[in-house]
Amino acid sequence: MFKWTFPVLLLAASGIPSTSMGQTTRAMITRAINDQQLIELPGNLRSEAIAANDRGLVADSLVLSHMQLLLMRPVATETALKKLIDQLHDPNSPQFHQWLTTAQLRAQFGPAASDLSTITNWLSSKGFAVNGVQNGGLIIDFTGTAAQVREAFHTEIHRLDVNGAAHIANMSNPRIPGALAGVVHGIVSLNDFRPHTNYKPKPAYTFTSDGNTFQAVVPADLATIYNLSPLFEAGITGEGQTIVVIEDSNVYSTADWKMFRWVFGLAGHTTGSLTQAHPAPASGPNNCVDPGVLAGDESEAELDAEWASAAAPGAAIVLASCQDTPTTFGGLIALENLLDSETVPAIVSISYGECEAENGATANAVFNTVYEQAVALGTSVFVAAGDEGAASCDAGQTEATHGIGVSGYASTPYNVAVGGTDFGDTYAGTAAEYWKATNSPTYGSALSYVPEIPWNNSCASSLLSSYFGYSAPYGESGFCNSSTGESEFLTTASGSGGPSGCATGAPATQGVVSGTCAGYPKPSWQAGLPGISNDGVRDLPDVSLFAANGVWGHYYVFCDSDQGDQGAPCSGAPSGWSGGGGTSFATPIMAGFQALVNQKTGSRQGNPNTVYYPLAAKEYGPTGSTSCNSSNGSTVGSACLFYDVTLGDNDVNCTGDNDCYDSSGDVGPPKPWPGRGGSGRGFGRTNNNGVLSTSTSSYSVAYGTGVGWDFATGIGSVNIANLVNSW
Repeated sequence: MFKWTFPVLLLAASGIPSTSMGQTTRAMITRAINDQQLIELPGNLRSEAIAANDRGLVADSLVLSHMQLLLMRPVATETALKKLIDQLHDPNSPQFHQWLTTAQLRAQFGPAASDLSTITNWLSSKGFAVNGVQNGGLIIDFTGTAAQVREAFHTEIHRLDVNGAAHIANMSNPRIPGALAGVVHGIVSLNDFRPHTNYKPKPAYTFTSDGNTFQAVVPADLATIYNLSPLFEAGITGEGQTIVVIEDSNVYSTADWKMFRWVFGLAGHTTGSLTQAHPAPASGPNNCVDPGVLAGDESEAELDAEWASAAAPGAAIVLASCQDTPTTFGGLIALENLLDSETVPAIVSISYGECEAENGATANAVFNTVYEQAVALGTSVFVAAGDEGAASCDAGQTEATHGIGVSGYASTPYNVAVGGTDFGDTYAGTAAEYWKATNSPTYGSALSYVPEIPWNNSCASSLLSSYFGYSAPYGESGFCNSSTGESEFLTTASGSGGPSGCATGAPATQGVVSGTCAGYPKPSWQAGLPGISNDGVRDLPDVSLFAANGVWGHYYVFCDSDQGDQGAPCSGAPSGWSGGGGTSFATPIMAGFQALVNQKTGSRQGNPNTVYYPLAAKEYGPTGSTSCNSSNGSTVGSACLFYDVTLGDNDVNCTGDNDCYDSSGDVGPPKPWPGRGGSGRGFGRTNNNGVLSTSTSSYSVAYGTGVGWDFATGIGSVNIANLVNSW
């Protein structure tokens, strides 16, 4: 077993009340299990599991290894844990930063031992091999065949053909005995669909804004733009800290990481390191197999490890990866095992995602459960908000068809959701003011902070639309229905943000916020800033950083020498290296920034949102800060902790009837919108391309920037030196 040696400080839990080590959860299973009295577990189907894709039952003998059964706490126990987590993050509480251990978490907030025994015995009676129980007590790892799944959970596993790709999935919601209803949340997954990465390669744009050359953003530029240099000069480089990037693939070559650091002047930070590890569970059979190099995801692994190191060059980077099982994302397994280890990581970065309405009720719940455990242990979890505007169920598509939705990986109250910006200098015609004509020896060329706008490649962008001379992006004469708009800018690629809408419940239309869907309640810390919606739900993102892949001429470079999987030789000028954008870059960078905070403070911080929002509220005040407006660019206030992005939007083009406005006036009957006041969201269309909108009768961009917090960029971006020194 790999022995974790994270150089982080595990604070003593001496301040936890003495009752915390006593079992407080009452038994919820109070009657005999009767397999004839069943209840359905709704919200656990994939949209692909339909008759048109169905190719019949899988073989009864098909082994589904390391499935996960998620349990839930009684309401009173869950309420008590939430209260304690608030106290752990409250500087005025005697429990402040007295982080729990996993043993304490299970002892006080785990399931009743009798319930756990009853459930594991029931699984065994159905022929399943119970491999183990996560130390937190709420996740049971078990293995069985498709026939055993059908017998125990009353759902069939079928083969699917989805656009030529073979998959497996359950064709109906699982059912369990009613006696288990109060403690079993559900099966995390019974399909082999995997989350998407939030990385967008740099395409061969024909639009380069009046011939301006592309600006490849390198670590030296990051240090200039977000004010890292004063920290590095003071020795705050992440030394003594560990950043874990969660993956289901190894890097193509560890030499790529070393080349990245050498070329960009980071190798002198000799405490920086990269380790690839495959964390085994605390007990039982090993569910974490070395995944090797997984085509498509290895680029994600490369850029995560490299750019986390760019932000904190003195930190140890641990790439934690497990192979996907037939039903479970390997990255989830890696994270669970890490949080169950003897030494829990202080900082975690996750660049994968899946929209809430597609991910499913139990899969959403497992991320909420795991992140909740993480912050109780003092771990800071950074998750990519997504690369598809407010249309997270349309990731990677040329248009939005499922309406407004956010990623279930990023929407919990226990993680920092990291959004994406672009630089606004090209739009403003001021690029020459912010970039030198020649590069430094480490290829840096940024002169100062650069004004930011939301990252948005879509024709629905008001800035792109106006740049090309259109008065509006929608309608028959709008940019999205022009020859240029249709040929180059039909895409959902943009920084994600929006309200949580289907964290729980089941959609009436798969992948669409509908039916019994509801969002996570708004966390207490998401308050105090102008612009924060009173919608009553968790809103994304929290903070944003540059994440564009070239639409306005700016993108990141990284070293990925796997030429067989879209890589490029890491030789010559970095302009010939791999390039791209996405919140996959912004997220490990933000995690790296947290390593600087942890080094300066000498401690782990749990959920950083509990600090971000009060600091931003103080800076912005009730009406916003003119001095800290990002549009000021190089003249922005020197004391700003956050830069308020107030120009542009992350709106995307769309077709269909879900949140898609085209100015035709053809308004259909409204659909209920659960969890946010019951406003209607469905309406008809006549033109080819509309734009995502929150209104059924007028253009109400989804979403624009504004003073303070907004759905497009959250709080905004950061001046990291000021943030670290004000923590």
